Amino acid sequence: MKITILDDYFDTLRTLDCMRKLDGHEVVIWNDHVDAVDALASRLHDTEALVLIRERTQIRGVLLDRLGSLRLISQRSVFPHIDIEACTRNGIVVSSNQHPGEPSYAAAELTWGLILAAARQIPQQMESLRAGKWQIGVGGTLRGKTLGIYGYGRIGRTVAGYGKAFGMNVMVWASEKSRQVARNEGYAIASSKESFFEQCDVISLHMRLVPATRAIVSASDLGRMKPSAIFVNTSRAPLVESGALVESLRAGRPGMAAIDVFEHEPLIDPSDPLLALDNVVCTPHIGYVTREEYEIQFSDIFDQIVAFDHGQPINVVNPEVLEQGRR
Repeated sequence: MKITILDDYFDTLRTLDCMRKLDGHEVVIWNDHVDAVDALASRLHDTEALVLIRERTQIRGVLLDRLGSLRLISQRSVFPHIDIEACTRNGIVVSSNQHPGEPSYAAAELTWGLILAAARQIPQQMESLRAGKWQIGVGGTLRGKTLGIYGYGRIGRTVAGYGKAFGMNVMVWASEKSRQVARNEGYAIASSKESFFEQCDVISLHMRLVPATRAIVSASDLGRMKPSAIFVNTSRAPLVESGALVESLRAGRPGMAAIDVFEHEPLIDPSDPLLALDNVVCTPHIGYVTREEYEIQFSDIFDQIVAFDHGQPINVVNPEVLEQGRR
């Protein structure tokens, strides 16, 4: 098959052990990012299988309608960036493993790193030192503070464990079902969403972006946070009401944020409001970007291509397409 991989920024995939699963196929890897439809249509004009790295590129109907050779899109996790209806209309199978097993420890570790960096002002202190200055202020200790986990799934549960190991009091807010799971595992449950935002010293967001969770964190929620509190988002930016975080940080509630995800990615505008605030620690969506995590993810992605090539597609998001032929 003719396989195209988009957005492999550092040409990492060809160095992975799992890349051997594609031996015998014709593989083209693009290391830069483009989002113009004409440019993407040109790159993908004879592609039969398209590999996506998370949500780095939007795959919409206006593009899909121009890709007459495309038969499969293979990726991992959720797919808000893919027009599934247009894929089905064009007879394109979408395979995406939802990885129901272990959490992404890479994302959980990055979350905890951001919490520590924000609490101790690590990036700001480094910048001061490099500018020929000494200490710039006084950070905060996490021990004894309240860590709020909003969304108690696999990653949220892991981060809660890190908080407990650091001597924090862990409080959870999530769906009723997830709250019960957290309660059974010994964690405190907030009496309401409002009290959750009011009481926590650190709030870390851990849920998938689906229609029901879009803008689930409002400006009003953020405004309830303590002036000393830290808001952390390593999940998805649209979980927060558009523009609300910047305005809340400017107003001083919460006092600081640690962010790995943005409304528009890749974010390469240094004048972006979030980057201009000195009470924000930002990283460029690297929660899952480790070599170990790549081996796990792309082993699944390449397995989906091999299965499709053998006529037995797996993890199919739009199974109805299997009942129709390519138009």
